[in-house]
Amino acid sequence: MSMTPSTQPIRFFHRGRIVDVSGVHPTRSVLDWLREDARCTGTKEGCNEGDCGACTVVIGELAEAGEKGAVGGLRLSTVNACIQFLPTLHGKALFTVEDLKSQCTRQREKAPREKQSTIQLHPVQQALVDCHGSQCGFCTPGFVMSLWSTYEHHQDAGTQPSRQQLADDLSGNLCRCTGYRPILDAGQRMFDLPAVRLDTEPVVAALSSLKHEAAFEYAAPLGQRVDHFHAPTTLAQLAALREAKPAAQLLSGSTDVGLWVNKQFRDLGDIIYVGDVTEMKVVQERDGELYIGAGASLENAFSALARRMPSLTDLWLRFASPPIRNAGTMGGNVANGSPIGDSPPVLMSLDAQIELRLGERVRRMPLSDFYVDYMKNKLAPGEFVQGLAVPLAAMQRQVRAYKISKRFDCDISALCAGFAIELDGDTVKEVRLAFGGMAAIVKRGAQAEAALVGKPWSQASVNAAKLALAQDFTPLTDMRASADYRLLVAQNLLQRLWLETRAKDPLPVEATSVWSVMPHAAAGVVAAEGV
Repeated sequence: MSMTPSTQPIRFFHRGRIVDVSGVHPTRSVLDWLREDARCTGTKEGCNEGDCGACTVVIGELAEAGEKGAVGGLRLSTVNACIQFLPTLHGKALFTVEDLKSQCTRQREKAPREKQSTIQLHPVQQALVDCHGSQCGFCTPGFVMSLWSTYEHHQDAGTQPSRQQLADDLSGNLCRCTGYRPILDAGQRMFDLPAVRLDTEPVVAALSSLKHEAAFEYAAPLGQRVDHFHAPTTLAQLAALREAKPAAQLLSGSTDVGLWVNKQFRDLGDIIYVGDVTEMKVVQERDGELYIGAGASLENAFSALARRMPSLTDLWLRFASPPIRNAGTMGGNVANGSPIGDSPPVLMSLDAQIELRLGERVRRMPLSDFYVDYMKNKLAPGEFVQGLAVPLAAMQRQVRAYKISKRFDCDISALCAGFAIELDGDTVKEVRLAFGGMAAIVKRGAQAEAALVGKPWSQASVNAAKLALAQDFTPLTDMRASADYRLLVAQNLLQRLWLETRAKDPLPVEATSVWSVMPHAAAGVVAAEGV
């Protein structure tokens, strides 16, 4: 099919070469292209909504000079192929389970003749065989790719992951046969086998040749019309394009928008992709604040927050899964406006400001003022979220984040709370109590806060704040929790905050950590099973 002069083919590295793709609709998923067009059927479709991990693939991008965690000049990230649109691969590399065979072939060719027969499978695959880590096998390719990413990163660093790190890395892969123990055994076993490594040199060379400075433009017909996929590379280009096309669908990590297509069969029309705008991915301290660009991945944004506030580590690791955190963005999570989003309660408790842009105009407002009603916010037509700013001073308070969900890992919250408190001796000087899942929007408990400020940080004050929460919120009952349960849990979390931060005999972290309360060294399966 011929293309108009203004469009380009989608070009990316796959199976050892650069491929050109055109004529497919911009919302065609990477998974569908792999299985139906490329005939690479190792990658499986399970849930088709980024939850089960059966479709896990690894995306390779050129790393910045000196970038931490890079593997041979590449940034390797697991993602869910089922919710990634094919044009987002432009200029990148796509690795699937089929690639591991070619790596073994090259390794055999390089090995001495007497050792060639010992290299038949990649160490990840061989370890799964040795440890009986595959039962029905449907989920196995996804586990293989998550383990392969872990393997490459640790081999490059000269380290080996703990069993808990393996469980965290695999938290986005579900095994319905419940074979987690041998899978984790395999994750440890793979480092004992002869090493087989990705040859990154040809990949880096290919991606360097594909490196595009100009904006990527792609178009394909849908019936009688043509849908466009715009991928600007600078913030100025994005602002101008968004102002000119206010009705176009903004796309970043596709962790939500991908479901609109797969599950709701929405017609997106023209798309503006922000994933190639480097300026939007910055995470840095400046002018007394931690600035998080709206395009920064959830993984990078949460890791930056957790480094400064270790109490946020549990929420970071429990936010969805590694493939979702690698693809999704904190700006997108905030802009989405879901009342059960996990980022907004934490950011609100830290007095975060949201930065909005319309053309050349940039404005800020407190995140707590951004949401108007269910899935409604104060964005003007043509305006977009440019970044988030967290005051460094707010990080000096005692900060806690609590996530309540049916599964421990890789689940949507029934309730999420972000708390920050500053004491002056035994008196509450400042307090922020932000909740998701308690109303149509994420918001702070104003009356509960008022019941605490200026009062002794005591059980009596906490009891008063609990009663005030019932005035702040009227929760809904839905499939995740009843209204009564949500209110009770919210009140109990205030009690937990007090127990952990009171001056006398504060409750240690170990007392409430699932890893301390439920020692997993023997079983090794708690995180992966989602207990």
